[in-house]
Amino acid sequence: MNPEKRRAFFEQLKANNPKPTTELEYNSPFELLIAVLLSAQATDVSVNKGTRKLFKIANTPKALLDLGEEGVKPFIQHIGLFNSKGRHIQETCRLLLEKHQGQVPKIREELEALPGVGRKTANVILNTAFGQPTIAVDTHIFRVSNRTGLAPGKDVVKVEEQLLKRVPKEYLLDAHHWLILHGRYTCKARNPDCAQCIVEPLCGFKQKTGKGKVRGNI
Repeated sequence: MNPEKRRAFFEQLKANNPKPTTELEYNSPFELLIAVLLSAQATDVSVNKGTRKLFKIANTPKALLDLGEEGVKPFIQHIGLFNSKGRHIQETCRLLLEKHQGQVPKIREELEALPGVGRKTANVILNTAFGQPTIAVDTHIFRVSNRTGLAPGKDVVKVEEQLLKRVPKEYLLDAHHWLILHGRYTCKARNPDCAQCIVEPLCGFKQKTGKGKVRGNI
């Protein structure tokens, strides 16, 4: 996809959704961190179902640490991998209190030092909570980037690097949310809705059909 098409691609996404944001519910960087930790291999809907109740009782590192792993479990046991996620939450809260005065750090390396926080989670926090122009490449963004020709790459780090180079600067802050929502609801893995896709004329995917069915997956 050439620079002109890339700019038009994001112009269309912005026109359709001028102020994109995460579908995770949160009211502070800490709440977002916990929600993102819980969202691995889980839907935002299932995470929100648990955090709505959990955050009413405990929404600070100290409150969650005081609640304990067993106290947190009833709120998250419907979420996949809840046992390990519960441990990570407790360990993260302890480290936030011990090393960061209870605040979520704004530095990537410090975020990635927290239990359960990898590059993708760190990028979400930096972008969504702190307004930094980062892109967290999940399965949706990886698929959209490769399928459309926007930023091809064989692994998530390569795709992230390509996106940071190719996304026009004025769209970089919101690119993460536009791409993830596009992949979640339109450019889906098995049955992308190509017929209704607002960026279909700019897309370089050769296996699309008028009905939006594809042969094979990406």
